Amino acid sequence: MRIVAGTAKGRALAGPKSSSRHIRPTADRVRETLFNVLGQFLDGQRVLDLYAGTGALGLEAVSRGAGQAVLVDQDREALTLCRENARAVGLAAQVEVLSSPVARALEALKRRGERFELIFADPPYAARVVETVLDGIVAAGLLTPAGMVVVEHDKREAAPDTHAGLTREDQRRFGDTLVSFYRAP
Repeated sequence: MRIVAGTAKGRALAGPKSSSRHIRPTADRVRETLFNVLGQFLDGQRVLDLYAGTGALGLEAVSRGAGQAVLVDQDREALTLCRENARAVGLAAQVEVLSSPVARALEALKRRGERFELIFADPPYAARVVETVLDGIVAAGLLTPAGMVVVEHDKREAAPDTHAGLTREDQRRFGDTLVSFYRAP
């Protein structure tokens, strides 16, 4: 695993130990396609990475010009990987790592008045929580107008065309993985 583009291009990211079943890193090829859809440059955007795992999505965004990324996970190994990877690629100053279940993190970010132009969510496939995550993001008011939510999920979990005021603009398939792109009005 590595950063695909931007200021940290080519720098390696540490992955989970082989025994970890809780962390499923987004493959380089998927990240590259995802950012081709989003646009190559994220000038100053604020990014939220839910179920961050290794932090690869948020770190890729900062490497491509996002101003700040908040990485959220509750798994101890994932939190360590997020911090270590942010330091290893030289982006630690622009990254905040929150140790919390996603629902609690959304509420905490709401209380802090946080807003994001881009939100990634890569929940465990078995959880089947795409609609729950979209509901939580919208209810917390974390997405800026015209902001984008990108949800990575299992192909067997349907992602609605519209949900909670968000409209699905695109969807890409990578084997058993679907990536759905939702835009706020």
